[in-house]
Amino acid sequence: MSLGEGKNEVRKLQSTGGSTFTVSLPKPWILAQGLAARDSLRVDWRPSGALRITPLDSKEHVLHKAYFSTKNLPEDSLHDHLMGAYISGSDEIHIEHRTDEAKEVSVQVRRFLRSTRGFEIMDESDNSIQLKCLMNAGDMPLHASLNRMYLQVTSLTRDIISVFEGESRSYITDAEERENEVDALLYLIDRQVRILLDSHAVATQLNLTRTQAVEYANLARSLERMMDHSFSIAKLVIEHPQITKNMISMTPLEQLPIWQGSLKELMINIRTRDSTRIEAARSDLKEAQRRLLKHEQNVLEHHRSNEWMAFDLRLSESVRRLCAYARDFGEILLNMKVFSELRRID
Repeated sequence: MSLGEGKNEVRKLQSTGGSTFTVSLPKPWILAQGLAARDSLRVDWRPSGALRITPLDSKEHVLHKAYFSTKNLPEDSLHDHLMGAYISGSDEIHIEHRTDEAKEVSVQVRRFLRSTRGFEIMDESDNSIQLKCLMNAGDMPLHASLNRMYLQVTSLTRDIISVFEGESRSYITDAEERENEVDALLYLIDRQVRILLDSHAVATQLNLTRTQAVEYANLARSLERMMDHSFSIAKLVIEHPQITKNMISMTPLEQLPIWQGSLKELMINIRTRDSTRIEAARSDLKEAQRRLLKHEQNVLEHHRSNEWMAFDLRLSESVRRLCAYARDFGEILLNMKVFSELRRID
């Protein structure tokens, strides 16, 4: 039987004496890798129990290209297709368009470049654009991107509290830029994880297993959702210039420091994975959610004539969701800890 890519077959072990066993490798695979007798192979014993065999001197990286023609795309969908190519791991993107579409396509490409990391325009003509990624998927540790996302989320929330304490609204006028930065980091992590799932070289560079990489992507998603609600609070504050220092004692704002402290504790436990500390942080967040729900019920029952009722409820809901996504963050950390402690029993 001729073994090809994506196929499998059964081969028997042969004993060559002592403690050594051998198994023959498929000739089509040997030829495809450009190997010959006496070439060296790397053998990795994976956590799953499988053995991974790769040529020692293999460059491993295969160039992935995406091709788009505006005549084959739905109207106004170029940006979405570009983002799909980016997250899927494309190294190069080629776009063909009519001459009269050049300006519109250029706008979509610039929007794509602002939303991503590493891509640059390499060539541009009247009816085509070529983009290329100059960043290796293994260059940026996922933990570094997560930490950057965390800093953006917490700094915006800290500045929001400062406005309630009397500082200028100018502290949060760049809220949209910060949210865009978090979105871009999420897209980068999604891209790295997609590439890692197919590339053992990138997995080695990032020092992560496939399971760990997927959980890092889940952590990033939780942080991105927290940023969405921090941004919603920032917009709410900007829309209401009548905010005074007295409002800092509002129940929703009293829960923000609890959320901040708990999320900080959870970020520390990405590495330490202390179950006791993770559960304590999640318990504090759950109690904050309980207080917020009780507060919202009280507002609806007793303060219907208050002109600030809508403001109060919107603020409370966003803070409550911040706590909910932080609890999800903690749950993911517990899943990672438990998985790392599983023992294989044959």
